[in-house]
Amino acid sequence: MKQIKELSKNTNYNAVNLGNLNELMNYSLIHPVNKQEIEGKVFLKDATQATGSQISFNSLPPKSEQTYFHIHTKNEETYIILKGYGFFQVDDDCFEIQEGSIIRVAPKGERGICNASNENMIYQVIQSKENSLEEHTTADGKRVGFNPKWK
Repeated sequence: MKQIKELSKNTNYNAVNLGNLNELMNYSLIHPVNKQEIEGKVFLKDATQATGSQISFNSLPPKSEQTYFHIHTKNEETYIILKGYGFFQVDDDCFEIQEGSIIRVAPKGERGICNASNENMIYQVIQSKENSLEEHTTADGKRVGFNPKWK
């Protein structure tokens, strides 16, 4: 099983590296409820010590589907398709997805994903508490003076 590599950390950040996304199938975890191994999935909350979201990277083998549909009680999920194509279903709606597709699903939406391509589908899921975002983009930012060390 592949391990997340820590790049650097300090008071205000944690930086990690998953490696080549084509090697996501080398990650696996044990599902906390059914105790089955899930290959091609890695969660980042603990590795980055995130406090407001859970991010995962996922790999779905060619011509396969996620083995279950699921809902959440509090958290919405945003799926970002990075590679491959297939289908996504929320409740009774099923639609085509491909690289660049982005799908936000409310907690109660019954969701599932299928890879119809001949390559591993790679996608990212960002999970956060529904209706928790109070300020965003430029409304929450403030510019500061700084001298970049990469120059």
